Amino acid sequence: QVQLVESGGGLVQAGGSLRLSCAASGRTFRTYAMGWFRQAPGKEREFVAAIRLSVGSTYYADSVEGRFTISRDNVKTTVYLQMNSLKPEDTAIYYCATSRGYGASRPYDKAWYDYWGQGTQVTVSS
Repeated sequence: QVQLVESGGGLVQAGGSLRLSCAASGRTFRTYAMGWFRQAPGKEREFVAAIRLSVGSTYYADSVEGRFTISRDNVKTTVYLQMNSLKPEDTAIYYCATSRGYGASRPYDKAWYDYWGQGTQVTVSS
């Protein structure tokens, strides 16, 4: 009932920047928060950043704190991830997700999210 489309991924040199976008469509009226996760080959999907759509509270993984910034456009139900000072360790498929916010707030937990996009590849070369 909710469709998510990520865009903005690509190949960038270490130290460079990328801006990812995630546009949600369909039955998005009850969306409480949106987040970004990433998954590198052979690793589990891990939390990157999240934002509460109403109040704008943000959450970041320690590994990206100070380098990445998440923001939102509530009219479009779209979130962005500005990624600066990229490192080779940031190479992964980046996934966008939405949460209806039921139960306790767990923005860091992928199980808290309901719908997922197909992902966009980010590759950082050294």
